[in-house]
Amino acid sequence: MTRRLTVVWDDPRPFATRGGRPIRILAASDEPDPTLDHASNRAALGPLDLILGCGDLTPESLAFLGDAFPGPLLFVRGNHDRRGPWPRPEAIPVPSAGVDRRTIAAVSLLALPWPDRDGGGLPDPVARRDEGRAWRQVLGHLGPHLLAPRRRAWIVFSHVPPRGVGDAPDDPYHLGFAAYRFALDRLRPRLWLHGHTTRASQRNPVVEHGPTTVINVSGSVLVELRPG
Repeated sequence: MTRRLTVVWDDPRPFATRGGRPIRILAASDEPDPTLDHASNRAALGPLDLILGCGDLTPESLAFLGDAFPGPLLFVRGNHDRRGPWPRPEAIPVPSAGVDRRTIAAVSLLALPWPDRDGGGLPDPVARRDEGRAWRQVLGHLGPHLLAPRRRAWIVFSHVPPRGVGDAPDDPYHLGFAAYRFALDRLRPRLWLHGHTTRASQRNPVVEHGPTTVINVSGSVLVELRPG
C-alpha cells in the first residue's frame, strides 16, 4: 500500500512560481508496491511532480514507474543493483548521482547512490560497505556547496540513510553512513528520502531530525510538500 505523508516547508522559494500548489513526490525502493499495478490506484494518487527511486528496484520496476506516471523519473542504485538484469534497459534514464538543480525550480536535489569505487556510475561486482567511499562521495558532490549550504533549498534522496537517523544501528551492514550524517547536519534539507533499512527493523519509518523529515520509502510513499 502506498503510504501518504504531508510535510510543511517554511521556505517559500520552491513555491514562488507554483501558485500555492504543493510539490508532490512519489518515492519507492527495495520492494515493489503491488497496489501500483492497478490503474485505479495510480490515478488516485493524483498529479506528480517527481518520481524517485531510492535503490534496489529492478530495471523492470523502474521502467514501470517511468511508464505508469507522467513526470521526471530519477533514481539511485542500491547495494543490490549490480548484477542480474543490469545494465539498464533503454526504457529508463541514467542513474543519478550528485547535485541536480534543474528538475524542481529553486530546489537542489542531492542524489547519493550506494558508494562504489568510481563514485556511483558503474557498480562494483560486490557491494562492499566502505565509509571512506561515502566520505569521498559526499565531499566530491557537495564541495563548494558546503561553504554556503543554505543558499538553496535541498531535498536529498539516497539508498543508505544517515548514521543514527533512520538506520539499523545493531546491523553493521544496515548502519547509516557517517558522511551522510555530516551532509544532513550541514545542509539541513527539508526532506531526506532513503531505502535500504528494512521496515521490520524500524519503530517508525519517519524520523524528524532538526528541520529535516527523514523517510524510509521502502515499498512506496507519496510525499506532499506544502508551503508553511
